[in-house]
Amino acid sequence: MKLELTPRQRKILWATVRSYIATAEPVGSRTLAQSYNFGVSTATIRNDLATLEQVGLLFQPHTSAGRVPSDFGYRVYVNDLLTSANSGGIPHDAPQPDPHPALQQLMDQLGRELGDDLDSLLQRVAQLLAHLSGCIALITPPQGPVVAIHHVQLVSVAPGRVMVLVVTDSYQTHSALVSPPDWPSDSREDLEDELQLLSNFLTLKLRGKTFAELQDLSWLKLDEEFRTYSHWLQQLLRSVVQRYLQPSLGQVFSAGMAELMRQPEFSQARQVQAVMQLIEEGAKQLQGMIGLHFADGGDPQLAHLPPLPSSTEMDQESGQPAPKIPVIIYIGSENPLESLHHCTVIASTYHRRSAPLGTVTLLGPTRMAYERSIAAVQAVASHLTRALA
Repeated sequence: MKLELTPRQRKILWATVRSYIATAEPVGSRTLAQSYNFGVSTATIRNDLATLEQVGLLFQPHTSAGRVPSDFGYRVYVNDLLTSANSGGIPHDAPQPDPHPALQQLMDQLGRELGDDLDSLLQRVAQLLAHLSGCIALITPPQGPVVAIHHVQLVSVAPGRVMVLVVTDSYQTHSALVSPPDWPSDSREDLEDELQLLSNFLTLKLRGKTFAELQDLSWLKLDEEFRTYSHWLQQLLRSVVQRYLQPSLGQVFSAGMAELMRQPEFSQARQVQAVMQLIEEGAKQLQGMIGLHFADGGDPQLAHLPPLPSSTEMDQESGQPAPKIPVIIYIGSENPLESLHHCTVIASTYHRRSAPLGTVTLLGPTRMAYERSIAAVQAVASHLTRALA
């Protein structure tokens, strides 16, 4: 549906959405006339509001109330009005929200070194994102076939049982416990020395390889002195590969339920319960929806939002503007999951070698501070992409 809005109608739609995001109260012509310099009477603004309602961009909760943005109105705001705000057609004298103190805290956190504890970093960033946006923040840790091996360690845990520990270059550990058929069941004095020797050998041979590459590893090329171990080493590593490469959408670093419950849209218990149930039981559905969208290209209306002027970052090495991380935005009824039809989902992925590692997601009411939330999601995804490169 192609809309033919006049410049003034575009300004009024922009102002209506901004006012409703800030106050959660239906917006009337008098409020707009007092807060924004449109240079026309309240009657003219009222007529334009009626036109915007007729085309489905606004609606009235009840007859005597002002207007509220529809899902379609939010979509036009996000796709057309946010990115055109600095290129004309949008009033620059409109009141702007004060900078959120968590925004600088988020940027300071992202400016730190990754450190050794990736899980703690992701949890802290999720908490900051939630505090900044007033929404639920969900971050999935690195997963997928592009993560590479950094170190391998074999440990004897019981007679006839060996654990293999794998440390990846994304600061994660994975393990598998197996019972090699040809491994001695007694505790020999030189067993630990042999395991350390094999650990060094595997680290040397496998460092830098991805878990996907292990599936095609040619054991015939292994050094001659370790041929006798090749059978059970295959079994050992196959266990790790199978465990790692299977879909693992269950782990999520989340925060923000308290912030979400402060939003008026979630003042009723049933609305909160629907979201809580999704987070606890249906997070796999939510992550799958986001992951599939990025993998398959998705609906161009929902993804590849143009970069926002307020979210420009500079590449620390080149000093040039950093490449923009695309985002996907589902607004209200656009959400594939019916339980989210009263919510907005803003998500992006962080990458390594052009392949997605994990997702950064905000889930909140359709009355969301889109510009700030989009910029925050892009900043987090961009930083994690650089940190894990």
